[in-house]
Amino acid sequence: MTGPVKKFGAGIVSCALWENNVTTRSEVRVCILGATVEWRCKDAAEVWKSSNSFSRNEISQAVYCLVRAYVAIAKEVSEEEASE
Repeated sequence: MTGPVKKFGAGIVSCALWENNVTTRSEVRVCILGATVEWRCKDAAEVWKSSNSFSRNEISQAVYCLVRAYVAIAKEVSEEEASE
């Protein structure tokens, strides 16, 4: 499996963009971008922990990362449409 296309971070929260190859109803194979969001940090024993559940303070960081991801996806779609 390849890594993410792009990553965005704010505090302990990060969002990654991933390429997903799908087939449309008209049997055309296309690549779309999808996003995952998580937080990661080390616990008291220095072990990395991650989750996709956010506290009140982490929600704004998740929103910030998702907005940046949305802008990156929209920019890529605009560039693809401009080159057609």
